[in-house]
Amino acid sequence: MTIRVLLADDQAMIRASLRIILEDQPDISVVGEAADGAGAVALARRLRPDVCLVDIQMPRLDGIEVTRELAGPRVPDPLRVIVVTTFDLDEYVYGALRGGAAGFILKDAGPALLVEAVRAAHAGDALISPSITLRLLRHLTASGAPATGGAAPPLSQRETEVVRAMAAGRTNQEIATELFISVSTVKGHVTAIQAKLQMRNRVEVVAWAWENRIVGTA
Repeated sequence: MTIRVLLADDQAMIRASLRIILEDQPDISVVGEAADGAGAVALARRLRPDVCLVDIQMPRLDGIEVTRELAGPRVPDPLRVIVVTTFDLDEYVYGALRGGAAGFILKDAGPALLVEAVRAAHAGDALISPSITLRLLRHLTASGAPATGGAAPPLSQRETEVVRAMAAGRTNQEIATELFISVSTVKGHVTAIQAKLQMRNRVEVVAWAWENRIVGTA
């Protein structure tokens, strides 16, 4: 199955570069481009691509606003949005994930990670550049920001291990390898975790894990 991708970036050269990288893959096709945030929202709603690659800084609507419009908690039929940017400021990462993003990568992360992020988002995974994950975790720990998830049903030891791996940016395949279980078992755990936490996708689980200091705890 071909993964249909929408590109949103205000620089034509960047869009052209992303298109070349993605369309070099046999399973990915770029179906549309937008030069500003408002255009990206309108085009995405019309084309319903499998994955939207959205820049942070764009005219009219920025990438965070575009993410909320297309994938936010109040969107009845959300799209999968990956935020791609040259900026790795913590507030951007956190805002994108809370807005419903299915990934956050830097433009200099390299073609391989970009392609992996698109495939992961299409498969229902969330991929975040490893350097961003570590910086965000350090930022949350240092800031002492209070947990906002509230009381949650207790997770089993295995479910907690899966949540930690998800929050560290692992895909289902990587979690399966790390925990010596099958991918289908990982998916079963993810579904059970989302049900227990009353969250509709793994990105919300990741944000909850960061807020509640699940990663790095004993």
